[in-house]
Amino acid sequence: MNQPLAYVHSDAKIAKNVVIEPFTTIHKNVIIGEGTWIGPNVTIMEGARIGKNCNIFPGAVISAVPQDLKFNGENTTAEIGDNTTIRECVTINRGTSSRGKTSIGRNCLIMAYSHVAHDCFVGDYCIFSNNSTLAGHITVGSHVILAGMTAVHQFCSIGDHAFVAGGSLVRKDIPPFVKAAREPLSYAGVNSVGLRRRGFESDKIKEIQSIYRILYQKNFNNSQATQIIEAEMEASTERDDILQFIRQSQRGIMKGYIQN
Repeated sequence: MNQPLAYVHSDAKIAKNVVIEPFTTIHKNVIIGEGTWIGPNVTIMEGARIGKNCNIFPGAVISAVPQDLKFNGENTTAEIGDNTTIRECVTINRGTSSRGKTSIGRNCLIMAYSHVAHDCFVGDYCIFSNNSTLAGHITVGSHVILAGMTAVHQFCSIGDHAFVAGGSLVRKDIPPFVKAAREPLSYAGVNSVGLRRRGFESDKIKEIQSIYRILYQKNFNNSQATQIIEAEMEASTERDDILQFIRQSQRGIMKGYIQN
């Protein structure tokens, strides 16, 4: 249902049961899936790919060109998965030739005034609290929570099931299953509350805690710790995910807690 005071380009592909409120602008080369609600005063620009049953609140700008001086008008996209909610004044820029797209997964909640820059990949079931900011080329796993005012440096990675405390400055990669807090940002334990909420058994949480005890509390460097973890800890999906994340880290992982 399109309001007469909304502008929808004739080339935009709008599915059935999409509601577009007044004073919204939808440009060409846009695809919006069934059941999505587009609130008033939303701007959806060229290259947007929005899934089914999404909710986009007033003031959001989706798929604006990247804030990157290297961008040269290439054909890229900004993709939002099904059942994702984008709150007021969120900005999500489309990709550059580097990755070709910016991607937000399914069932995410991106709260007011957050920013997702070009070439970011965000997994499913993520929650970004108000004023969370992702610079370019960031990879965020699934079930990640960023508390309010979190700022993430370009090219960083954040693993699945991680929790980042409010006001954090993320300059290094954050491994999966952990809490990150303090300044400078450091390991603050395993995200046991989040893991229990998602059905992880106590034995599995204890296994993850044992892995991070070796990595962060035994005074080993990362190479030594990963060798010990691989040798002494029984193989599991979680163990292998942690080892793979550490070994593939480009910026290095965050440090353990440093007492002043």
